[in-house]
Amino acid sequence: MTDSLTLSVSSPDEAREPFLRLVARAALVDGQHPFNDQAQIDAGKGARSLLLAERGGTVVGAAIVGQGELEFVIDPEWRGEGLGRQLLSIVLRNNAQGPLLAWAHGDHPASRRLAENYRFDAVRTLLQLRRDLSPGVSAPRTEIPSGFEVVPYRGGRDADDWVELNSRVFAGHAEQGSITADDLRFRQSEAWFDPDDFLLLRDDRGRLIGYNWLKIEPGDTVGEIYVIGVEEGHAGQGLGRHLMNAGLSRLAERGCTQAALYVDADNTRAVALYRSLGFTDHTIDVQYAQRTARRSAR
Repeated sequence: MTDSLTLSVSSPDEAREPFLRLVARAALVDGQHPFNDQAQIDAGKGARSLLLAERGGTVVGAAIVGQGELEFVIDPEWRGEGLGRQLLSIVLRNNAQGPLLAWAHGDHPASRRLAENYRFDAVRTLLQLRRDLSPGVSAPRTEIPSGFEVVPYRGGRDADDWVELNSRVFAGHAEQGSITADDLRFRQSEAWFDPDDFLLLRDDRGRLIGYNWLKIEPGDTVGEIYVIGVEEGHAGQGLGRHLMNAGLSRLAERGCTQAALYVDADNTRAVALYRSLGFTDHTIDVQYAQRTARRSAR
């Protein structure tokens, strides 16, 4: 087939069916989702552009661009024909935002080659770790210190408290730390959201100290530690370990046979905690930064 690749901006509503079919096929083949949640939320709100790539009238890929970031995927059936290079070339040629950050979900050789050819450098490594939750495999137990309790999320005050604490816990994290109340409401509208899977840790004065938000996609047996955090002033008290174990127990109760989580490779304290709880390497995501053009010498 000689048809050239074309990219068109699509509304999330109009592109929903072909986009979701493409994402499902890619996730099945690759073993992980090709787009992160925040990119899809921003696309749904109009803060980023959703682009569908077509060849001969067939959707063969998709990209989400905006907020200085790029993510894209080629349908597994159409890989190996240079479409990834074509898609990336078109995006970069039409980009007016300045240098982009690009996520490669899975440290694939093809992604590395594209990064090298288009002058992107690896700047961040995100590990996906997993742990067995099969029947008979029990999580270590820790007793929560007196003066604290774990309660399920119930909205209202919980929403306000969580957004505020999350922004402080992840103050140095551009993505997680910038989640707003609107972003939280968007996630609550997702099919996977269950308030009983959103565990909140409060002290005896009712202050929110930490949380462990779990994510279980409908019909999936892999449950995710979606985001976990503890107020910095309470670090070192074993609260993070207790929240992890409470989350693992909840995932097992929900019928999950594996637990998954994402963590930056350079977050050595968190990585050590997760490995001590039995998590091992599963996949690696790499974020690349586009090099700026070199200025000519005067």
